[in-house]
This record gives sequence, C-alpha cells and structure tokens, in this order.
Amino acid sequence: MGTMATSPEEATVPPVEVILGEVVANLAFVAHAYLNPVGDKTAKAPDLENAEIAIDIAGKAFDRISPRLGSEERAAIARLLTDLRMSYVAKRGL
Repeated sequence: MGTMATSPEEATVPPVEVILGEVVANLAFVAHAYLNPVGDKTAKAPDLENAEIAIDIAGKAFDRISPRLGSEERAAIARLLTDLRMSYVAKRGL
C-alpha cells in the first residue's frame, strides 16, 4: 500500500473566498441550465423553482465574500448574478 504524499496536517486549506467563489460559479452555471434547458427535439420548460434556489444561494454566498474580493472580481460576479436574476424574471413573466 502506498503512502500519501502529504499528511492531513500538512495539507493546505484554500481560502474561503476561493471555495465560495467556486460555489457561486457552480450555482450560476446550474441556474443558467435550469433557466435554459436543452432538449433534443422539443424544448423543455425552464425549472424556475430550482433556478430560484440556485440564484438565491449564489447571491447569499456572494454577499458573504464580496468584501474580500477585488473590485473587478466583485463587479464581474455582481453582473453575472444580475443577469441571472433578470433572466429568471423574464422567464417567470414578471
């Protein structure tokens, strides 16, 4: 049996900003997929309930990490979330 390259004590934990940034990106990707489903021959209806959940959680995570982000990164994520929210509202017909 081989040995681990590093022990758990030696492993570095990434900064929370990195982890939450990835969470926001993944949730934004999933929300976009819920809002714009792809079908083979028939277009599927958007899954607004799950899109809303993904957008809301991404927004909460962003709110927590935004003070720790650089201005350009903060602006890019804010635009992404705004675009998702606008798309959600358009699909919902509000």
